[in-house]
Amino acid sequence: MDDKHQEFRHSVKKIYHTIVAVFSLVGIVACFLIYMLTDPGFSAFRESDTSTSYTAIDKDENWDTIENGIHIRTGLKEGEGLMETVNNCTNCHSAKLVTQNRMDANRWATTIDWMQETQNLWDLGQNEEIIINYLVTNYPVLKKGRRAALENIEWYELED
Repeated sequence: MDDKHQEFRHSVKKIYHTIVAVFSLVGIVACFLIYMLTDPGFSAFRESDTSTSYTAIDKDENWDTIENGIHIRTGLKEGEGLMETVNNCTNCHSAKLVTQNRMDANRWATTIDWMQETQNLWDLGQNEEIIINYLVTNYPVLKKGRRAALENIEWYELED
């Protein structure tokens, strides 16, 4: 009985190895087919051009172009203090963040103080007043779109 037991174990081992080999082969074929679907040209195996060319911007001519009163690179309105605002504000965030937050001078000063305390904004020195004046002049607080609250209304009860 011991020989039969050994023979049985040997045949189970053979079947196990065959199943593992078949599943491995199926797995390899599946990976190959998935790769073929995503990269049919085998570009990962071809020699690629590692040189990257960059087009230099002629800063004197194109970098700070203003067309129709708009600074092309940032979308900010032309005005006194534009370049101070561009140089100090758009280093850390988009100009869109500036233009969507229309505030009065006190709120801008508070916001700048907050950025200096929490966001590592440098001391703006004399530029702070120039920037705030630019923002208040070109992006003033907009009137609210809602109507004023109703006052002195004689309300009546609805009857059932």
